[in-house]
Amino acid sequence: MLPVAPAAERNKDAILTALRPLLAQPRRVLEVGSGTGQHAVHFTAALPHLLWQCSELPANVPGIAARLAEEGNDRTPPPLTLDVAMPPWPVPAATSPEAFDGIFTANTLHIMSFAHVKQFFQRVGEVLAPGGVCCVYGPMKYGGAFTTASNAAFDAQLRARDPESGIRDFEALDALAGAQGLTLVDDIAMPANNQLLVWRRAAG
Repeated sequence: MLPVAPAAERNKDAILTALRPLLAQPRRVLEVGSGTGQHAVHFTAALPHLLWQCSELPANVPGIAARLAEEGNDRTPPPLTLDVAMPPWPVPAATSPEAFDGIFTANTLHIMSFAHVKQFFQRVGEVLAPGGVCCVYGPMKYGGAFTTASNAAFDAQLRARDPESGIRDFEALDALAGAQGLTLVDDIAMPANNQLLVWRRAAG
């Protein structure tokens, strides 16, 4: 049986609706932390101009590979083994003609340490092509405050399991992105108390 993430099944249509205009121009998207590969299959079926490169920690790569072999297409290449804490990422540099002009990650930054969140944005700065977009989906805090009581409870659960994890402050993420030359272009409220943050790298 293929691995299934219920959250990915619930959020895939809402995320697709939000991403569709944002990914009208990008042609090569790197997904960091692809989980089960459900997003890759769903999004490439709806956006036929996109090549969608999955990536994950080693333990999850076989499950994604199985899904892509069964449900994928010629725009979902085999998943890459990628650990945000282990630079450099195994993808073309930003200056390469094959550089990714879109980066997407969902529900990852709150389950890694903040040190690894910093690594994520540093690597994005190294590999995102000029003019490209970086899209981050998940729960956020604003001004240090949770947007809902349920997000506060979720944060407590995360920290009880791993004190280094937790829902991130929007302002901290925006500062890390800005340090890599990325400018916030959208902050989209999503279902289930999530956000989709979108940064763009200057074209030149």
